[in-house]
Amino acid sequence: MRLPPERQTGSVMHNEDSGPNTHFGFRTVNAGDKDRMVADVFHSVAGRYDLMNDLLSLGIHRLWKRCALQMSAVRPGHKVLDLAGGTGDLALKFAQLVGPEGQVVLADINDSMLRAGRDRLTDKGAIGAVRYVQANAQCLPFADNSFDLITMAFGLRNVTHKSLALLSMLRVLRPGGRLLVLEFSKPRSALLSKLYDTYSFTALPLLGRLVAGDADSYRYLAESIRMHPDQVRLESMMQEAGFVNTSYQNMTGGIVALHKGIKP
Repeated sequence: MRLPPERQTGSVMHNEDSGPNTHFGFRTVNAGDKDRMVADVFHSVAGRYDLMNDLLSLGIHRLWKRCALQMSAVRPGHKVLDLAGGTGDLALKFAQLVGPEGQVVLADINDSMLRAGRDRLTDKGAIGAVRYVQANAQCLPFADNSFDLITMAFGLRNVTHKSLALLSMLRVLRPGGRLLVLEFSKPRSALLSKLYDTYSFTALPLLGRLVAGDADSYRYLAESIRMHPDQVRLESMMQEAGFVNTSYQNMTGGIVALHKGIKP
């Protein structure tokens, strides 16, 4: 088993986020190369993404996303941006909540994931209910004050410059709008953390090889989880970007955390 390095937190992570180099899993790479490298990962896994999510989380990812839906406070007529929305499971639910007077935009930087999401939602009858946009979270192609809600589920850890993405999301939110970031985080228990590392660095690559035919991409996904800012640091980054009334809720012992912030 490949052992992970110590999690980077505090100013170290923040400086890496804004510097010329960044991390791609446990590797240090040129920041300008990371978007392409991440894109290659998701081109590879797009076709089996939903199946692998169910297998690797034992289906629990559906409960995590249900909590995000409950915290969204979305109402009919709202405009929602599901960022890094992938195969569209959240976007479909939001389309049902906002109704015909609202709008849902499913955005992803990866065209393979975006096509998979469009095909899946079309199969479920969501024709016309969702708009699809290929977009980079660091420079969103939307007008200021456009959305009542932005969600980003399991995507922020793959962004090269997370601080830029948070600023971009703040810009396109309407005053009083909320951001929800659902992401893997740091388990609260040392025992759970050890068990989680063992699972992540053995089961993820193994199932990736057996089911998706790609162990390397799932090894990267495990490493990217380990390198992501922990709960406290991510909340601090949201505050630095300008969000107020920030908070986070740990789920499954802190394996996942749901962060919330409001645009003043």
